[in-house]
Amino acid sequence: MKTVLRHRETSLLLVIVVFLAIISARAPEYLAMSNIANLLSNWGFLIILVVGQLGVLLTRGIDLSQASILAFTGMFLALLSQAAPDLPSIVYVVASIAMGVVLGCINVLLIALAGLPPIIATLGTMTIIRGMIFVLSDGAWISSHEMAANFKNLPAGSFLALPNVFLIAVATAVFVWVLLTFRRAGRDVYAYGGNPTAARNSGISRIKVEFLVYALSGAVAGLCGYLWAGRFAIAYSQSAEGREFAIIAACVIGGASITGGRGTVLGVVLGAFFIAMLDTALPFLRIDPFYQLAVTGAVILIAVGVNARAERAPGRQLLAPEDSK
Repeated sequence: MKTVLRHRETSLLLVIVVFLAIISARAPEYLAMSNIANLLSNWGFLIILVVGQLGVLLTRGIDLSQASILAFTGMFLALLSQAAPDLPSIVYVVASIAMGVVLGCINVLLIALAGLPPIIATLGTMTIIRGMIFVLSDGAWISSHEMAANFKNLPAGSFLALPNVFLIAVATAVFVWVLLTFRRAGRDVYAYGGNPTAARNSGISRIKVEFLVYALSGAVAGLCGYLWAGRFAIAYSQSAEGREFAIIAACVIGGASITGGRGTVLGVVLGAFFIAMLDTALPFLRIDPFYQLAVTGAVILIAVGVNARAERAPGRQLLAPEDSK
C-alpha cells in the first residue's frame, strides 16, 4: 500500500475522492447533472492549458502568456465570425491553433534567441498581448448575438451528454501524452529539463526543445481561446485574466516540478480537476469569494511544500544553477 501511495497521481486521486465525498455531503446539489456538465467544461479548459504548460515546466521554464493568448485568439476569431459568418467551425479550430503557435513562437524568440529569462519574457508578452486585444477591439465587448452561429456551435455543443470542450480536452491530453511519452521529441524535453548540460552534450538542441514546448503551449492556448469565446458566448479584453495562477497551480498540485524534468500528463490533468473542483464547489459551500482565494492559495502552498520535500528526498538531486543555463 505504501508503494502505491508513493505515486503522486494515486495520492491525488484519493484526495479528490475524499473532497468530493465531503462536498457532496455538505451540498448534495453539487452532483446534479447540470453542475456536472459545468464542472466538466471548466475542467476541460484547464486540461487544455495545463498540458501545454507541462511541457514548458519540464524544461525549467514558465509561460505566463497563455491566458493572454487565449483572450487575443478568442477576440480575433469572434471579430472574424462577424465579418464572415458562414465559416465552418473547423476553420476556427485551425485558425486558433495557428495563431497560438505564432504567438508562442514570439516567446521562443525572446527566450531561446534573445536570452531573456522565461518569466520575464512571458510576463512581457502577457502584457503586450493584453494591450493588443484592447487595440483590436477598441475596448468593446462582443456578445452572443454578435457572433455567428457556426462560431458557437462546436464549443457550446455536447456529445452523449458530455460537453464538446471536455471531449476536445481529452483528445488534446492524449495527443500531448503520446508526444511526451512515445516520441523522441518528448524524451528530449524530459532529458533537457532533467540535466540541460548533459542533454546538450548528447546532441539535444536547446532551441528545438524550447521551440517545441512554447509553440505547443501557444497552440493549446489559442485553441482554448476559440472554445472559451464560443462556450461563454462573449469576448472581451479581460477574458481569462488571472487564470495563469490556476494553470500553474494545477501543474504543481499534479506533481510537475518547477526545477524541470519531472511531471506527467495524468498528474497535471488530475491537478486541473482539483482546481476546477475547488472553483465550482466553494460557492456551493457558501464560502465568501475572498476566502475562496485564500483557500486556493493555501492549497497551492501545501502542494509546493510537498513537491519541495519530494525533491529533497534521497535519489533526487537538484542540479547546480549553472546546469540550468
